[in-house]
Amino acid sequence: VLQIGSAKGVARMMQRAGRSGHAPGRSSRLTLVPTNTMELIEAAAARRAAYAGRVENRESPDKPLDVLVQHLVTVALGGGFRAAELFDEVHSAWAYRDLTQAEFDWALAFCERGGSSLTAYPDYHRIVMNEEGVYHVPDRGIAKRHRLGIGTIVSDASMQVKYMSGANIGTIEEGFIARLRQGDCFFFTGKLLEFVRVRDMAAYVKKASKHKGTVPSWQGSKMALSTEMGDAVLEMMLSASQGDFFEPELEASRPMLQTQARLSRIPTPHTLLVETFKSREGHHLYVYPFAGRHVNLGLASLLGWRLAQRQPNTFSMSVNDYGFELVSALPFDVTPVVDKSVFTIDELLHDVLASLNSTELAQRRFREIARVAGLVFSGYPGQPKSAKQLQASSGLFFEVFRKYDEGNLLLTQAQKEVLSQELEISRLRATLQKMVKRNVEYVELRHPSPMSLPLMVERFREQLTTEQLSTRLDRIIKDMERDVG
Repeated sequence: VLQIGSAKGVARMMQRAGRSGHAPGRSSRLTLVPTNTMELIEAAAARRAAYAGRVENRESPDKPLDVLVQHLVTVALGGGFRAAELFDEVHSAWAYRDLTQAEFDWALAFCERGGSSLTAYPDYHRIVMNEEGVYHVPDRGIAKRHRLGIGTIVSDASMQVKYMSGANIGTIEEGFIARLRQGDCFFFTGKLLEFVRVRDMAAYVKKASKHKGTVPSWQGSKMALSTEMGDAVLEMMLSASQGDFFEPELEASRPMLQTQARLSRIPTPHTLLVETFKSREGHHLYVYPFAGRHVNLGLASLLGWRLAQRQPNTFSMSVNDYGFELVSALPFDVTPVVDKSVFTIDELLHDVLASLNSTELAQRRFREIARVAGLVFSGYPGQPKSAKQLQASSGLFFEVFRKYDEGNLLLTQAQKEVLSQELEISRLRATLQKMVKRNVEYVELRHPSPMSLPLMVERFREQLTTEQLSTRLDRIIKDMERDVG
């Protein structure tokens, strides 16, 4: 197995490795293929963590009602059920150990009548009870659509990639194609292709005459670094800061790490690196908690909001797995960051929700819940609905439930999942507590450091073309090398 880029976590890396050597007595083999210097360090950290048995815990979902709604219809379709018997069976599952009778009855009524806001629509009367007290699916159309929608893994819609002649090349995520303009080039199946148009959920391309293009990104690349992996990377950084480059990956990373040490500091498990930098764009703040993309996004929003409460300001931000950047056109006081007062967990939930558009996050989360619960139909084979159509449908349900069915438990689930999965509020709280215990190392940069540069690029990528970005990066790197000497 070849793992391109970061494995993001020890468990994920071992699971990937397990796809090779599927025979008694054979060993699984995995080759990590880093795409940047930090991923080299991650590779060494992941290997060491795996040998030490430091594998992430699996978090069980907490009574997901969208899955329960789907299960009720599935069992009704497969021979029927009696409510009391099925409640006992569902309650025996670990994820539903705390399920109340009232919650089960709500899910049952939602399948039977569509809840208080969908009662008038026959398509949402998915199950009925016969005279023997057995629930079943009465409509063949509902049954057919449900069978096609069974499952709980919701991914971005896939599109066929075809030549203009109609020859099929493969499939790609719709989210990537949606970002392309006519004439943009990208690499796919070892070929450089030029995007022409989208028609009937197929992306039509032709062979490119150019020599450069983008590489498709997939949803998996947006997964966040785990706590265990982040801690393991910081331990590697500690060894490097002490001059110990004992792993071959660390030795290969030595030039970058030495440049980081000369221009700034190397983060360690006991220190929190904070950098500031002034450019023509404004005033930059960089913080490196190594907490993963999702937690770092929550931290960036939280710190930006708290700083703005003390001194009115507007911040732009960018995040990656290692840290985050806040940028302001106006100067701002970094003392609350250096003295760690903005890292308090007091009023954490209030401040996090105030710093983000929690309604938009809940609506985005509801898209997946609506598809799993069977509210939104993804289309028949060969006639799939686009992601835009699915989003519009789920968005309509979200607004209807908010206005006319405030007690809808699927809305409650969306709000809970925003906190637990989007914002990872438990990890956010634990990370803030770690940050308070670490010694802050504050550095005022003359030029961007190697660790701050990827955060700059995250922000530049939204504003600049590939050629403009390349030119600007070349200039920044030359300035950095000149400063290091």
